[in-house]
Amino acid sequence: MQYKLTAGDLEVVLALTRAGTLAQAGERLGVDGSTVFRALQRVEKGLGFRLFERSRTGFQALELAQELAAHAERVESQLEAARSATQSHPGQVSGTVRITTTDTILHGVVAPALKALKRAHPLLTYELQAGNELASLTRRDADIAVRATKRPPGHLLGKQVGPIRSALYAARKGGPKTFDARIAQASSWIAPDDALPDHPSVVWRKKHFPKVAPTYRVNSITSVAELVAQGLGIGVLPMFLGERRGDLVQITDELDECRTELWVLTHTETRHLRRVAAVYAHLVEAIVME
Repeated sequence: MQYKLTAGDLEVVLALTRAGTLAQAGERLGVDGSTVFRALQRVEKGLGFRLFERSRTGFQALELAQELAAHAERVESQLEAARSATQSHPGQVSGTVRITTTDTILHGVVAPALKALKRAHPLLTYELQAGNELASLTRRDADIAVRATKRPPGHLLGKQVGPIRSALYAARKGGPKTFDARIAQASSWIAPDDALPDHPSVVWRKKHFPKVAPTYRVNSITSVAELVAQGLGIGVLPMFLGERRGDLVQITDELDECRTELWVLTHTETRHLRRVAAVYAHLVEAIVME
């Protein structure tokens, strides 16, 4: 008799596809890793196919597992839509929305926008992931991404909410007030490290000041701002961040080559969920980049 997949089987495959390890998949499912492994063995034996490639680093989903995970995501999405439909009040939106962004955009743009949304939808909760890597909306690691990019992934839905302008900044107290080639050579530079090799500020500096070697290299733009403010050197920062700080001074005009765009992105499978749609629409309207 042909093995009949169950919703529980799909849930296991989806969790392991997203997590990549038995332990993390178990955390998502609320069970231990050994339970996930036994369930996977049962499904693979029933189907007669291996679903994952095992390695020292974890479990890599093979083609069939990826296809099953895609079906599982659609089931998950429909269940969430059904739960949303059962809410007692038409205007009431609840649940958890997962947002991925960078620390700079989180603190400078997203958090202020979410503060206003709390009044309209007090039952919503949020999981906010700040990092340089874009969490996968395809695997539903996040529901919404707010990112600086000129080329958003084609498989995502999104809205460009404005330009991100950048300039060179120094500490207001003790730092240079102007900028020229002499200051460029004499100053300590603070710049993103290899976590952001293609950041516009890195590209700009290497093009115009190829002989400059940063004295401090950090893994986030927020850290660049903090070190500049403490007087450790100069650094390129988004103007929306620099203009809000009294301890920084802008020492160049906008650097046109560093300009990029801010996008609010979501996935086709989740865009219709009330909790996601409410937060997405609010972010698009509330975030204003001048």
